[in-house]
Amino acid sequence: MDIALIILGIVCLLIGIAGCFLPVLPGPPISYFGILLLHFTDKVQYSSTQLSVWLLIVIATLILDYFIPMLGSKYSGGSKWGNRGCLIGTIIGLFFLPWGIIAGPFLGAVIGELWGQRDLSHAIKSGLGSLVGFLLGTALKFVVCLYFAYTFAASLLNL
Repeated sequence: MDIALIILGIVCLLIGIAGCFLPVLPGPPISYFGILLLHFTDKVQYSSTQLSVWLLIVIATLILDYFIPMLGSKYSGGSKWGNRGCLIGTIIGLFFLPWGIIAGPFLGAVIGELWGQRDLSHAIKSGLGSLVGFLLGTALKFVVCLYFAYTFAASLLNL
């Protein structure tokens, strides 16, 4: 039974890492599930504190994944129109996977800024900020999943 759980855990970790780049798959939760599978074996036992902290990290990552593009738009000079457009674009982009998840925040911020009476260059700057925010969110998810993969391997190999 332990071998099956370990293999399933490895598969979850690999799918989780892929999920950082494929918007259909939630990468960090799947990777966390891989860690949980290892926890249920006789080989490794994590403390409830570790599991709780990791769960909080996963939840924070999921929440930040939606708000980092808005922050990127805001800190690149975007107005509330750009932030709202970015949020709406992110939601609409979910229906047009895979490219909608990338283009949605960018186009939403640009359209929001234009709707808020900003000029095109300012709107594009805000849109690029949301795109940079999206890329930072993806990098954050990737780091979390790599950390879980490292923890899994280190625990299994007793490093």
